[in-house]
Amino acid sequence: MKKTIFTFLFTVLIMMSAHGQTSVKLEVGMKAPDWTFTDADKKPFTMNSWPGKVLQINYVDPDESDLNDPFNDAVNKATDVDKTINKDLFKGFGIVDCKSTWKPNGLIRMIAGNKAKKYNTTILFDYDATLQKLWGMPKDSYSVVIVDKKRIVRALYKGKIPESDNAKLVQLIIDLTKE
Repeated sequence: MKKTIFTFLFTVLIMMSAHGQTSVKLEVGMKAPDWTFTDADKKPFTMNSWPGKVLQINYVDPDESDLNDPFNDAVNKATDVDKTINKDLFKGFGIVDCKSTWKPNGLIRMIAGNKAKKYNTTILFDYDATLQKLWGMPKDSYSVVIVDKKRIVRALYKGKIPESDNAKLVQLIIDLTKE
């Protein structure tokens, strides 16, 4: 009996240790660990689904889905109206943090579908809070991560992006697409 309890505790400690090694606190300057999420059609995507592109990754609690609309509107304008962001070298998309909300998945998919249409983008679903664990993303929030073509984090905002930073971030995206 003691041997069984010891084996169980040892196994739990090993598993906790292994889990701790896969989690990182994402920071500017580090390479972003990859992930796999699916869209509403269950098609899997990773960061490498868009090779050679600068990525704007919006990690969103559905309850906070409008929090960074001013920034996304600025990016959309720079991409579609001003044409200062080259669409061939940039991809912005959302990953919905389904675990951070009370909303049912059907409603989440409907909200995400409206955002996908508004911004002409891809929306992926994180049903198990994977990026909260893998990247140290906050729960109940809206985070924006900009990674360059080599998947190095170049900007990271957790929460609302100050509108005074919008032009600076758009310029960062423009500059990264030219590297």
